[in-house]
Amino acid sequence: MKGYDDTSYGAAFADVYDDWYKDISDIDATIADLLDLSGGGQILELGVGTGRLAIPLAYHHDANAIQVFGIDSSEPMLTKLRDRDHEHRVKASLGDMVDNLPEGPFALVFVAYNTIFNLRTHQAQAACFAAVAARLTPGGRFVIEAFVPDHPPRHGDDISVRSLESDRVVLSISRHDAEQQLAEGQFVEITEAGGVRLRPWSIRYATPSELDEMATVAGLALEQRWEGFGRTEFGADSARHVSVYRAP
Repeated sequence: MKGYDDTSYGAAFADVYDDWYKDISDIDATIADLLDLSGGGQILELGVGTGRLAIPLAYHHDANAIQVFGIDSSEPMLTKLRDRDHEHRVKASLGDMVDNLPEGPFALVFVAYNTIFNLRTHQAQAACFAAVAARLTPGGRFVIEAFVPDHPPRHGDDISVRSLESDRVVLSISRHDAEQQLAEGQFVEITEAGGVRLRPWSIRYATPSELDEMATVAGLALEQRWEGFGRTEFGADSARHVSVYRAP
């Protein structure tokens, strides 16, 4: 998408993210699994955003001695996080998911709800695996939550209605390139009071087997795969996956 860069998503969605995506996953189940997988060690979230997960993780009664870190390429997203994190428990920093990771070491690094796909090339995603692997403690884990791409993959353009109200409509316009494994689009928000607001997004998706290959190259091994947090069983028809990779 012409003009789109790593800061575009955060700039477009920071003001609505907490409202639009507050129910996209079971936060309690997610926090419970992440705390268990961390073994009480330091935790880093990639693409921490407004702190949807990092804040309840840092304030959980079982996490009093655990330091939670986060990184995001969007200053507007991090501003929302800091406004919500009244005790400043999440150590959040501005940067990308490859070149700007804090040194660690971390017992657990995780990237939630398709955020790994915001890295829009295979090379960038593989580099993320390598950067994470370099910062894990012995036996540390890298957890990825993402959708399983359609098979066969979607191709072409699509227009649909995301929401419809008496004074507001949000249209979803997207384009899918199966060969390049790219999907991009705009949420076009039209309100009676505010006119038109564009909210662009762009991702490069990967299959679970592709992610497994990236992990292997980085020296990590697939330890567990679930359909979702809460450790629901992953199967051939699962539309999502939580993959747990472990360092030696």
